[in-house]
Order: sequence, then structure tokens, then C-alpha cells
Amino acid sequence: MADVSAKMVKELREKTGAGMMDCKRALQETEGNIEKASEWLRKKGISSAEKKAGKVAAEGLVGQYIHIGGRIGVLVEVNCQTDFVARNEAFKALVQNIAMQIAASKVEYVKISDIPAAIADKEKEIEMGRDDLSGKPEAMKEKIVQGRIEKRLKELCLLDQAYVKDQTITIAELLAQNVAQLGENIQVRRFVRFELGEGIEKEETDFAAEVAAQMGVSTAVIPEASETADASGESKDDKKKENKKDGKKGKK
Repeated sequence: MADVSAKMVKELREKTGAGMMDCKRALQETEGNIEKASEWLRKKGISSAEKKAGKVAAEGLVGQYIHIGGRIGVLVEVNCQTDFVARNEAFKALVQNIAMQIAASKVEYVKISDIPAAIADKEKEIEMGRDDLSGKPEAMKEKIVQGRIEKRLKELCLLDQAYVKDQTITIAELLAQNVAQLGENIQVRRFVRFELGEGIEKEETDFAAEVAAQMGVSTAVIPEASETADASGESKDDKKKENKKDGKKGKK
């Protein structure tokens, strides 16, 4: 991978209007070639997205997706700048695809900046206490923990997920591509995901204990069905009586 200098990043940023980290990544992907990096950014739609990111996006759609069987449901609000784009079929398809993405992954936030600091602090507390970090120098431990926390927080965020229909891009890049195509700022504002029975403590019924309670006896004194009857439906006691009778008849 080519070394990317700050000067190269600045040059590409001024040329394309893309963000610093996107410019750096583009240069890394193209071995430091400014022209190829510009093309890479255009293909990803990042250049256009950065220029339009400051525009107010108050129009759009509230999309929904109900998974087969009705066990998972999603509502998502995706904003654009004009009602004209909101009625565009490409925009409608984007909203539907984002709703399906949320249904397929258990994300909780749109982007990392939406995550409360208390959650990040809790994740750090958990990671710092892991056994595999014991004995490591503090500086090394901090670096490892920071990497783990960043990975965990990205797992919670929609924009950092790989797009289910194209694993080579993220949802953030999918939005950027649509910004380039439709010519307007597009943002996922909020969503809610419902999963049937989520958060409910499901009661597991012990059938034997339930029967015993109704009978007013302990489950310990209820014999197993295999011990009380055979396949013919007769109990072992009944069988013994029949066998004794048959034995007496034989002796006569």
C-alpha cells in the first residue's frame, strides 16, 4: 500500500470536496494516484455527497418492511431535499432497501455519534476487565481496547454495516451513490425495529409439575408412563394379575 501524505490528501480534498478520511482511503486504494482516486470517489458517490451534506433535507419518505411471517417489522425515515426526489422510484427503492437492511441486522443507531456516551463508557469498562489483557502494559491495553470499542460501536450503527445486497459497500456508501445519482442530500434520520416477543420473559411450562399441582401431589410420586403401562395400554400390575391367572390355569 502506497504512503499517503497530508499534502496528497489536501490536494484531493480540494479537488473533489470529499472528506479527509475518504480522500485518504481513496489514495490508498489507488496507490496514491490523484486522478484514479478522484474517479474512485465519484464511483462511490462520496465526492457529490460531501458537497451536498450541508443542504437541508426535510422531505422524503417513511418506509416500512414486514418480514415474512410477521415476526420482524421496521419503520424508517429517510430524508431528501425535495418532494420531487421523494416521489422518484429510485429513492423509493432506496428507502425499501434500507428498511430491509435494518430488518436483517440488529442495529440500534443510525451513526456512531448517535450512541450515548454512557454506552461507550460501559463497553470500555467491559473490555478493560477482560482476562486476555491482564499483564499487558497500560498503553498497549488502551490501544487494544480502543480498537475493540470502535468495532463494537460500528456493529450497533446502520451506516457502518455492509450492504446486504452488495457486501463491497457500506450503507453510508450506498447513500452517497444515491446522492450522486439523484442530485440531492439524502440522510437516514431515524428508525425503529420490532421483533416479535423481544424483551418478554417467556414462561416455560413444566407439564408434569402442572399435572402434579392439579392433583395435589409431588412430581416425585408420579410414575413414568413407561413404568405404568405398555404399548397395549395395560398397566404392569394388571399384567402380573393376568400372568398369575394364566399360571394357575396351566397347573390345572
